[in-house]
Amino acid sequence: MTATHSDELFQSSVLTPVGGFTSGIEGPATAEDGTVYAVNYAREGTIGRVTPAGETDLFVELPAGSKGNGIRFNRAGAMFIADYTGHNILKVDTDTRSISVFAHQPSMNQPNDVAIADDDTLFASDPNWKEGTGQLWRIDRDGATTLLEAGMGTTNGIEVSPDNKTLYVNETRQRNVWAYDLAPDQSISNKRLLIQFEDHGMDGMRCDVDGNLFITRYGKGTIAIVSPAGELLREVQLHGKNCSNITFGGPDGCTCYVMLQDQGNIETFRTNRPGREWQLMHRV
Repeated sequence: MTATHSDELFQSSVLTPVGGFTSGIEGPATAEDGTVYAVNYAREGTIGRVTPAGETDLFVELPAGSKGNGIRFNRAGAMFIADYTGHNILKVDTDTRSISVFAHQPSMNQPNDVAIADDDTLFASDPNWKEGTGQLWRIDRDGATTLLEAGMGTTNGIEVSPDNKTLYVNETRQRNVWAYDLAPDQSISNKRLLIQFEDHGMDGMRCDVDGNLFITRYGKGTIAIVSPAGELLREVQLHGKNCSNITFGGPDGCTCYVMLQDQGNIETFRTNRPGREWQLMHRV
């Protein structure tokens, strides 16, 4: 597949070459300088770096036995990675590229995707794919872990609303997106169903600054844009089918970067509002 480019809103283009990443491409996050990072570049157990122009290279090799999934940056620019084989949240100093274990929790199934609140508190989904179940964790700024809920479905995509008052978690196999009230102490309550899809799974998701969720529809090859009220606003058609995750970036925060596992590459499209994570990185 050759690269295509479009400046039209919600028109997806191919950014990076097919097969540059493995079929495990996942967990993207965009740094303040616009660089996109994603897991499993060229081979498993790596983090790749992608410029807005689509140039790719290897950023770091994870420790032996570790494999990354979700990535997030805190306000200081440190990178946090869900290490699902090591039951860790890893921390990477992006200047020195040194890697340390920020949090370790043996009772996690496999930390999968991560979200971050304005105060740098992390939240992690924790699916058990074999059993079709999942858990939900909070990771405090000191690395302490708290189990927020067990006995869920296959928890996967996770995000915090722009006002930090709602935590969203989806369940891939059950096709549910749940919303929780998020208190100032980062506790959760008032669980409610935001939306349920009739077909295809879900993977990662991100909010724009208006609180709309951009949800990867794995197997369908679309990004579903869902309002905070649970209304499906539109679906963006992709070239690939197995979209695993999404991040916002670009000069104005209105460029979406989507990871495609069946293509091993990244697609991109423009939207009309910046992403919440971009706003966090550029907040004065």
